[in-house]
Amino acid sequence: MIIQKTLLIGGSGNLGLTIKKSKIFKNLHSPSRKQLDLLNVSQIKKILYKNKYNLIINCASIARMKQCETNISHVIKNNIEGTLNLVNVISEFQIKFKKKIKLIYISSDAVYPSMKGNYGEQSGLGPYNVYGWTKLAAEYLIRFVKDFIIIRTRFYDKKKIYYKYSASDIFTSQVDINLIPKYISYLIKEKFCGTINVGGKKNSDYKLYKKSNINLKPFKRRDLIKKLNFKIAKDASLNLKLFNKIKKKYE
Repeated sequence: MIIQKTLLIGGSGNLGLTIKKSKIFKNLHSPSRKQLDLLNVSQIKKILYKNKYNLIINCASIARMKQCETNISHVIKNNIEGTLNLVNVISEFQIKFKKKIKLIYISSDAVYPSMKGNYGEQSGLGPYNVYGWTKLAAEYLIRFVKDFIIIRTRFYDKKKIYYKYSASDIFTSQVDINLIPKYISYLIKEKFCGTINVGGKKNSDYKLYKKSNINLKPFKRRDLIKKLNFKIAKDASLNLKLFNKIKKKYE
């Protein structure tokens, strides 16, 4: 039996912290950004060569929409160049040690146009903002690793619904962040390889968040757009037929 050694990249972010808290992944190592910066190739090599992981979960990326739109070069460097460095080192590692590594990459529903909804894995792609384009570019790089899982998703933390207003006409397939670690484990058990949508039931942002914040008030997407200088989704809901088939086997 192969002992699973897991490297979690991006462990200080919301999802990374949730993955660590879940205790689902045994023998998990989550170095800090100072210890493992994906822009530092020598650091990546040092950690991979020393520990010889067979599973890597990469949920590190700059995701704040405003930051992505106002500092494009910085986001490209982190979200795309960092992914390229990781893929290159993994490829070298596998050739040198003849040892396979499974790479799980947390992507986004933002790779789809997000206007008509019900996007399946084979649907046409067309990101509507800088963040989405960087995630899509990273997806193409991830595919150079033979054993990979690209998870297109969107999640929320019901304990962090602090805002006063939310759109009643923006629809997604967002899922509780606390379910993501469990869903990742299902895909690993399934020995899944490829790209998959992961999420929950289609809902409006307002209806979903209202469950956690009873004082939340509705407003319209057009009102939000007036305050922003970048595009936002209208209907980013996902077709989850493939995911639900796998999920049913383990629940």
